[in-house]
Amino acid sequence: MVTMADVARLAGVNASTVSHVLNGTRTVSGPTREAVLDAVARTGYRQNTLARSLARSSTTTLGLASRFVSNPHFADLVTSIESTARRAGYSLVLADTHDDPAQELRAVHELADRRVDGLLLAPSVHAVDEALPFLARAGIPTVLLDRFADCVFDQVAPENTDATALLTAHLADAGHTSVAFVAGLAGLSSTSERTAGFHRVVRERGLDGVVLDGRSETPVAEAAVLSAFASPGHPTAVVVGNNSMTVGALRALRTLRLRIPDDVALVCYDDPEWADLVDPPLTAIHQDVPAMATRAVTMILERLAGTAPAAPRRERIRPTFRHRASCGCAGPVRHDRGELLTPVP
Repeated sequence: MVTMADVARLAGVNASTVSHVLNGTRTVSGPTREAVLDAVARTGYRQNTLARSLARSSTTTLGLASRFVSNPHFADLVTSIESTARRAGYSLVLADTHDDPAQELRAVHELADRRVDGLLLAPSVHAVDEALPFLARAGIPTVLLDRFADCVFDQVAPENTDATALLTAHLADAGHTSVAFVAGLAGLSSTSERTAGFHRVVRERGLDGVVLDGRSETPVAEAAVLSAFASPGHPTAVVVGNNSMTVGALRALRTLRLRIPDDVALVCYDDPEWADLVDPPLTAIHQDVPAMATRAVTMILERLAGTAPAAPRRERIRPTFRHRASCGCAGPVRHDRGELLTPVP
């Protein structure tokens, strides 16, 4: 293994000069700097990142624990977080929680063992029982993203209640009086908030509303929609709570040979990349994933720098409404609140 002493010998300088050039800790004259860099290139020397991290008490890494293997939304979030972290000079270490408390606790332990400088977590239903208390005891700067929980950490998530209420009101404005809502995993803040938005409009408009348990899983949502829409007198419209369950709902309606939007209108929270490619294109709530990623990374960097306020912060990223054809509306629809919703090109 090539050492710093080997580089120094070839460049004709001492090892401390090599260190100053590579770490930028002191100004070095141009010719000396060029000699050191030439020696590094000729020897193929690579710095010992672990040793440097121990010396600085920083690994310049952030950990991300979430359920990203089986949900495309979290895959998009990972991409945005990694890009934001890299621009700030940090690497990202991933751990999949599978939304399982035991897996989640193992994931945060592993990230802590890797000495990450800070951790981003999409908390499971039971994160408050073990994972979050562990992170608090360990003193690891942590930001919760996508979902809120009762804890002492900074948190950033999309707005869920008003957005789902808007989807439901949009269907009511289009004349639907019987509407189903496919809800995600019980106990998650995102599920509770989206369900609350649906119930609010059902109550205000006097709709016949039913909540189906989709558990944030494609096959579970498929089975729930198959059961609810198989008999005559089924709801004429459905609001789906996330992108994974939207796939299940689409499969179920296709199996039942129910046409969208002629037989059943469909709208969904989450706007997957393929939403405008299916026939008909999906009316959806579009999350600003890059904005959420940027804010989450900024929050954790502020904690690391000591510039964040003492009190933990809870912030919402507002999504946008994408009006397409699956809701069955021919053109712009004006809500009671005066909002003009226009189709996305």
